[in-house]
Amino acid sequence: MTDLRPELERILPPHRILDRPIDLAAYASDASFYRLVPRAVLRPESIAEVRAIFALSHRRRVPMTFRAAGTSLSGQAISDGLLVDVGHGWRAIDPLDGGKRVRVQPGAIGGKVNRTLAAFGTRIGPDPASIDACMMGGILSNNSSGMCCGVAQNSYHTLDSLVFVLPSGTVADTSRPDAAADFERDEPGIAAGLLALRDDVRRQPALVERIRRKYRIKNTIGYSLNAFLDYDTPLEMLRHLLIGSEGTLAFLAEGVLHTVPDLPVKYTGLLFFRHIEVAAEAVAPLTRAGAAAIELMDRAALRSVQAMPGVPPLLATLAPDAAGILVEFQSPAGTPLDSLRARADEVSATLELVAPPEFTSDPAQQARLWKVRKGMFPAVGAVRRRGTSVIFEDIAVPTDVLAPAALDLQALFRKHRYEDGIIFGHAKDGNLHFVISQSFNDDAAIRQYEAFNLDLVEMVVGKYDGSLKAEHGTGRNMAPFVEAEWGGAAFEIMVRVKSLVDPEGLLNPGVLVNHDPDAHIKDLKSLPEVEEEVDKCIECGFCESLCPSRDLTLTPRQRIVVRRAMERPGADLASLREAYQYDALDTCATDGLCALACPVSIDTGRLTKRLRASMASPAAKRLAATAATHFSATQRLVRTSLRASRLAAPLRRLVPSLGPGMPGPAGALPATQAADAAAILFPSCVSRTMGGDPGEPPEPSVPAAMIAVAARAGVRLHIPAGIEQRCCGMPFSSKGYREAQAIAANATIDTLWQATHEGTLPVVVDTSPCAYALTHADGLSEVNRDRTTRLHIVDAVEFFRTSVVPALTLRRRAGTVVLHPVCSLVKMGNAPHLSAVAASCSDRVFTPPSSGCCGFAGDRGFLVPELTEAATRIPAAEVRAITADGHYSSSRTCEIGMSRATGRHYRSWIQLLDWATGE
Repeated sequence: MTDLRPELERILPPHRILDRPIDLAAYASDASFYRLVPRAVLRPESIAEVRAIFALSHRRRVPMTFRAAGTSLSGQAISDGLLVDVGHGWRAIDPLDGGKRVRVQPGAIGGKVNRTLAAFGTRIGPDPASIDACMMGGILSNNSSGMCCGVAQNSYHTLDSLVFVLPSGTVADTSRPDAAADFERDEPGIAAGLLALRDDVRRQPALVERIRRKYRIKNTIGYSLNAFLDYDTPLEMLRHLLIGSEGTLAFLAEGVLHTVPDLPVKYTGLLFFRHIEVAAEAVAPLTRAGAAAIELMDRAALRSVQAMPGVPPLLATLAPDAAGILVEFQSPAGTPLDSLRARADEVSATLELVAPPEFTSDPAQQARLWKVRKGMFPAVGAVRRRGTSVIFEDIAVPTDVLAPAALDLQALFRKHRYEDGIIFGHAKDGNLHFVISQSFNDDAAIRQYEAFNLDLVEMVVGKYDGSLKAEHGTGRNMAPFVEAEWGGAAFEIMVRVKSLVDPEGLLNPGVLVNHDPDAHIKDLKSLPEVEEEVDKCIECGFCESLCPSRDLTLTPRQRIVVRRAMERPGADLASLREAYQYDALDTCATDGLCALACPVSIDTGRLTKRLRASMASPAAKRLAATAATHFSATQRLVRTSLRASRLAAPLRRLVPSLGPGMPGPAGALPATQAADAAAILFPSCVSRTMGGDPGEPPEPSVPAAMIAVAARAGVRLHIPAGIEQRCCGMPFSSKGYREAQAIAANATIDTLWQATHEGTLPVVVDTSPCAYALTHADGLSEVNRDRTTRLHIVDAVEFFRTSVVPALTLRRRAGTVVLHPVCSLVKMGNAPHLSAVAASCSDRVFTPPSSGCCGFAGDRGFLVPELTEAATRIPAAEVRAITADGHYSSSRTCEIGMSRATGRHYRSWIQLLDWATGE
């Protein structure tokens, strides 16, 4: 416990002060290759609390750093003092003026802001690749841009107003009419100092010209000195100095941004050239043709993804010096595609290509082409040596020297032995990204990185007078080189800005302005080798926004960060292990959604299952295996317990205690005939055991409704004999009982193989999690692995959407229906099928913008109900805010979880379809 805790508890309630060893280890890392262990992690929820923390920081001389998503790549979001986490609140998003502006708080995820604005046909200007993970606090504080943003649409140029808190405690809302006068009254010293700095800058013609030239290309090194040229009043200058200040000057409590039109008509192509110089020459004509995105890729970058599924085969045949450009033309809704096609064809005809261009307007094909570009960073991350970090850097140079700069970068890779180095980037802006893998585990590795860095600075600054950081911010990484890039006069202005606004130097010290020439090679993060899943993690944080436990305990990144912390010398192992059980294992939903966002496809749930398995006793494993072997008896016992609202004691380790309010037991499965069956229906064990909710009108069971609805379309489904003895194995897998899971899965595949006449009929699974489990089963015998490749196992949602709904007669329509797409449905790519089925039966389909895993996770909702409560808090509020005729999902346990969270009755989607098509 930190010695500051008594004082902190006078500011925040105890549960918002995190100072256990596991908390401090979890927050010691951001997405960079630096590591600092904080003294405490604080979660304020109001400006008043932030002001009190500032006062404590000054009173006790303790540094403090604000952190939102922690996806920063240069070490901006870590601290060895107080780390103030604003990513667990501060999430408000408020479109203004019909979507022409948007008010955001620092904890709002950028992608969610855009999804909120989609109804207005607008989006925010910055479009970083991390937009579905990074938060608005970081987007503003780092002056983010992205692939199409360029300079004109970055945070600085689209800013309308800010609410900020200075280290002194002064609060300013720049949108207020009297804000400027109030600021000059409350902070006369800062106001006068800013005016003096403005005049000093403007008195130096050479400096004025340098500032103007530096911001014609992307540049996030140092403070935004263009504020002294673009604005005249102290408040306006400070408002824009705060953009890109990386949390070193103030806390940004709220921002209003002007939005830009969202251009949904897209025409995307992949172009190949014999050499990177030829590709660079194509940038100017593509820009003149109006291309919104021009993504340059060197041969090493293309080689890194050429074996990925869905990538054009041509990549593997390209010459050693070839290069590629992914180009996209965009226009507003309603624009004829022919106009984009004509522009693309005309400019392509002037280029020296080694193959015909491949252009498409099909969203699925466009996604395939963008997969080439977006797969490069994870490709390097996935194959790097264990124990090494991924360094993802970016520079910017004038576009007329883009090709020689790229060649010089390749030469630096060879000189410093970075064999896996790749180059890609936003060529229209002269912005080159590069990725290398680097160990920081010994002095030789650190010297290697230091030598490379010095040569990089000499190349970018000395040879091309470019930007050492185009997008990723100065951070700790480039802080020692700010003066080298800008020159002494500009750097002096920056030092004065910091001293003026944060005279005590306690706000995010060491970031952006740092007089230590070796700061960039201190506090480096070593990566101890642990488990296979852990070792692949690059700690980027992309997974966190999808995690059900993110507001309760740990995220996937933090589970891995803590596992690594356990292997570091001096770790408090006893405390870490004790807390890890609940924070990491008990509250992990094992839903696997983290793998969808992870650049290297890590499913942290698999790690959780492995660790749960290692902790299970031999007796528990034997009991699980017995339950799997005699599953029909297990199922009968569950039905009995549902009827009695309690379970037999011997099975409480496998099935949680079910209290009042639980559904009653399911009835018997309907009888079907094998003759003329079009498919085999596999009712999950949940459907076979759990009936309707108490107090709700009785209705057909899920299997009965599926059989009835399919029959109306002339499709016969058959439930084979003996199916009640079978289970997909997921209830055992989630607890880490691998042997029991393998027993259950193999027995089920045996039965389905016989029932389908060796794969000649499809298998329709009535519950999405079970469909996913059967198609991704572990522990199958060699024979059954082969059988699964020949069995067509399909989620019922997909089967009914494609094979049943088109032949149905819809007799009724609901008004508004609410959907909860369960995590397994999303992972299978079937969420659009669920929406389409619901749309055929209703006038409006509403899926909550914050919808994700409900955290019920099979039995977690019974064992750890606080997980579901935390996971559903925001989407449940979105559901309660609208009036709907029905609420539907595709998993019985998730329906229970969502019903509890929202107070609305969730049912299976098939019951909506049954109602809409019945007599």
